[in-house]
Amino acid sequence: MRNAFADEITARAKADERIVLLSGDIGNRLFDKFKEACPTRFYNCGVAEANMVGMAAGLAMCGLRPVCYTIAPFLTYRCMEQIRVDLCYHHVPVVLVGTGSGLAYASLGATHHSCEEVGMLRLLPGLNVMAPGDAWEVRGCLSAALADENPTYIRIGKKGEPLVHGSRPEIRLGQALQLSEGREVALLSSGAMLPEVVALGKLLESQGMRPAVYSLPTVKPLDTALLEKVFADFRVIATVEEHSVLGGLGGSIAEWKADRPKMPGRLLRFGTEDVFLHETCEQEEAREHFGLTSQKMAERIAAALR
Repeated sequence: MRNAFADEITARAKADERIVLLSGDIGNRLFDKFKEACPTRFYNCGVAEANMVGMAAGLAMCGLRPVCYTIAPFLTYRCMEQIRVDLCYHHVPVVLVGTGSGLAYASLGATHHSCEEVGMLRLLPGLNVMAPGDAWEVRGCLSAALADENPTYIRIGKKGEPLVHGSRPEIRLGQALQLSEGREVALLSSGAMLPEVVALGKLLESQGMRPAVYSLPTVKPLDTALLEKVFADFRVIATVEEHSVLGGLGGSIAEWKADRPKMPGRLLRFGTEDVFLHETCEQEEAREHFGLTSQKMAERIAAALR
């Protein structure tokens, strides 16, 4: 995902001289092509992420289109006040890109986990929150964010995430992407869990079910038209994300559904529990720990249908 971001931001910057890239002391070699093409529009802000967001706000107020890039927890938890006051209050079109979101950096310990930031950021007025599912969606999300006048946060993976789409889909804020049709079960995926959700769909199909699979690259705003449809047409609607079950995609949809008590579909939320992960392990082991595997999720969905 991060390679796709580097390629896309470089292409966008070549076509639009307003685009500037700010980095929080990472990605220097990753952005070699950007620096070669746009040498005066790359700023390494060092380990000073709050200052970076403030700089971006000022650049945006001068008519530029800044994009900030660094490791997700350092861009969000550390900069919450700057995002709220400098970006959202003044409503400036800055794009924040947090790399290694969720449990991608599980091996580096809890300081590098970001399983709560979507819940925090989606509370801020006027801020779009996006979570692309593969490298193609990363490109589409960046394009959509740069075309919008609102500030936007995009959480992406670290590296090596499998491609799901065969080509670049058209990403629009507040619109989901349907990967397959089905009945009884609808799987709603957010972010880098998309390949696992596709595998989950195939596993359920092998067990005699036919789930519909959707990718929701936008957590805020939600695709409410899709929600109206799936909660009316499907018995079980499962949200899957590498984020806390509180506040993220599942939490957002739970809030939406609470205002519509007559909607018949049953909501299942798959994500991390409301606890810190104290083990140091790889991302795959962390997902296993939280039950974010196709096998474990399939068991819960089958039980819900029974």
